[in-house]
Amino acid sequence: MNGLGYAGIALLMFLENIFPPIPSEVVMPLAGFTATQGGMSLVGVIVAGSLGSLLGALPWYYAGKVYGHKRMREFADRYGRWITVSPDDIDHATDWFNRHGRSAVLIGRLVPGVRTLISVPAGISGMGLFPFLLYSTIGTVAWTSLLAICGYILRDQWSAVEAYISPVSTILITGLVLLFAYRFVRQWRGRRRQRREMSQQAGE
Repeated sequence: MNGLGYAGIALLMFLENIFPPIPSEVVMPLAGFTATQGGMSLVGVIVAGSLGSLLGALPWYYAGKVYGHKRMREFADRYGRWITVSPDDIDHATDWFNRHGRSAVLIGRLVPGVRTLISVPAGISGMGLFPFLLYSTIGTVAWTSLLAICGYILRDQWSAVEAYISPVSTILITGLVLLFAYRFVRQWRGRRRQRREMSQQAGE
């Protein structure tokens, strides 16, 4: 960050979206603290962080958009049990985003652990690039501003921001893992039940 300045902040936030283990809860408060030392402005820090974050969201958005609804349904039907996604889930997600896509993207960009993932269903649902960028920008600027301002105010205590937000991220990630396990077992049992029913029908 000291060596690359604004470009370094943008790069770190880009990587934070591509590779989630890099936490914005550390990057942006540190960037805010760095702005207090001179050489960078708080506004510049927020702009750089927001730009990097938005650029990092685009690859995930296009990954969902390129595969599309039909191919994702086929993929879910064949391999869905390994990622706990069924064809019905794809249908429900598409319907949900058709009704609430814009607000879902905006709110999702404010939630640790969800910020990156929200781009994928937005792309799958066919959400247009302009509204995706618009609502992503609103959520992203709000999130990066909050973290950077906290770091700016706390100065050399900037790491306290991560200490407060980290437990929230841990709870969300733990919940996602438990949800994954539950959905995997449910779909596995459902497929076994379907096979038994098909075998019984074939026997009759």
